[in-house]
Amino acid sequence: MRRRELIRLAVAGAIGIVAAPAVVRAQVATKVPKRVIADQSCGIIIDVQGSFLEQLDGADRSKIMRNTQHLARLLGYFKIPVVVTLEKPVDQKGSLPQEVKQHLGALATTFEKNFFDMTREEPIRSHLAQLGKKQAIVAGCETDVCVLESCLGLLGLGYEVFVVENLVFSSSRIVDAAIARMKAEGATFLTYKSLFYELVGSVDAQTALDASGPVAKDLPQ
Repeated sequence: MRRRELIRLAVAGAIGIVAAPAVVRAQVATKVPKRVIADQSCGIIIDVQGSFLEQLDGADRSKIMRNTQHLARLLGYFKIPVVVTLEKPVDQKGSLPQEVKQHLGALATTFEKNFFDMTREEPIRSHLAQLGKKQAIVAGCETDVCVLESCLGLLGLGYEVFVVENLVFSSSRIVDAAIARMKAEGATFLTYKSLFYELVGSVDAQTALDASGPVAKDLPQ
């Protein structure tokens, strides 16, 4: 190999060594943290139905009911459209409890579903497309079945998925694997309190919200 060619290859290698870290730094610098943005979000309440609620003990059942009401009020204040799913057969498994339903308002749409992954239902998928949102705020049950499968489906459709960790539940006590899988696939877990303050964004906005009526800032333990 000629000397000139050896010099060219050496210079090219040196440039590659210098340039590679620069590319990595650029990629890190341009990564934007995920934040919940009200006008880019839709709410998803999955299968909060009598048959699933009855599998919880009395205290947990009351807490989920109360906390889901708080979520409904929060989403309603920010005019975030909500998709409610009900697992078939509804005449056996029940509908969304009236205590929650009364807080949802006109922007909520309810669908019955057969698939555990809600996005496999064409009417739901079509409705989501019509909403034109890029983020999904998820609550409901069961953490290791329909919540898991629906989150995977939403991620597959390109949504940024935010799971409210104190508003998902299951009849099973062993849900760590399901949560780990959702996180590994890109779902972000946050508390209701974090969701509240991320949506509100400022002291002035919180003052305006407080004046509008009771919307919980945090959920009781």
